[in-house]
Amino acid sequence: MIIDCHGHYTTAPEPHNVWRETQKANFKAGGDVDPAYPDISDDEIVESIEKNQLRLIRERGADLTVFSPRASTMAHHVGNEDVSKAWTRRCNDLIKRVIDLFPETFVGVCQLPQSPGVDITHSIGELERCVNELGFIGCNLNPDPSGGKWNGPPLTDKAWYPFYEKMVELDVPAMIHVSGSCNPNFHATGAHYINADTTAFMQFIEADLFKDFPDLRFIIPHGGGAVPYHWGRYRGLADMLKKPLLRDHVMKNVYFDTCVYHQPGIDLLFRVIDVKNILFGSEMVGAVRGIDPETGNYFDDTKRYIDALPISAEEKAMVFEGNARRVYPRLDKILKTQGR
Repeated sequence: MIIDCHGHYTTAPEPHNVWRETQKANFKAGGDVDPAYPDISDDEIVESIEKNQLRLIRERGADLTVFSPRASTMAHHVGNEDVSKAWTRRCNDLIKRVIDLFPETFVGVCQLPQSPGVDITHSIGELERCVNELGFIGCNLNPDPSGGKWNGPPLTDKAWYPFYEKMVELDVPAMIHVSGSCNPNFHATGAHYINADTTAFMQFIEADLFKDFPDLRFIIPHGGGAVPYHWGRYRGLADMLKKPLLRDHVMKNVYFDTCVYHQPGIDLLFRVIDVKNILFGSEMVGAVRGIDPETGNYFDDTKRYIDALPISAEEKAMVFEGNARRVYPRLDKILKTQGR
């Protein structure tokens, strides 16, 4: 089967977005940051999915998407912790409704109620709720909840350790995923996202996180940011820092997706990174929605690029299915329960 590890609910019903705008306005006015949530019908959710994600999944030949709230609107830098908590819960509950309506097409990954300067331990409760009560299989972890100011501790700081302990206990991975940028120097999807992917990888090189957490698993999206393109630089920096080879130091715990929107980029990714570390992902419907004038196909139709690779059928099966089932053990259990 074809498992897309990277999908966001970018087409949520408009009342959900209106609620968010009301919440932000209330915060500025000193009012209720968790106002009454609108009555969104199943029909509204079905329409938002069938006309968008489900239509494209069928057209492009995929089977299942690992689905999470829209990343750019997590906006952990907006408001305060109470704002983030309320918004996060509303977003995750909406994802659960999608899964319940389309149980064979979507599985959930949760947003976290992170907030600048707030201890990451405050996000543990929502992770537990989403995994244990809602049946989600992982989380999106924002390495920069400040929204582009990068004034928090690196991912390898021990301040993150209690959250990692819970991830290991629950046996769930995290996708490293920032949100919107409030820094005008960094365009959100064109710069901030790729910066964060690259920064996270370098943080992992500098420290020894995976000695402390050998079972911790991270997916770095968007093809690993700049990492594959500069693989020699990172191998060299690891050597200069007296670290082990990257395959032993980092790559037993870190995986990249295929959200790379042209064939030469995918070709490079597969030449540089071991196939066991690559998961199929499209970010559909996501950051780049148009048609590539050079090919006549949608930029984010990433399955086409993988289909065109000169790799074996066994290797393609790893990328499309096997690696995802291994990195997300709870996904594997769900699929086995469904007889897949």
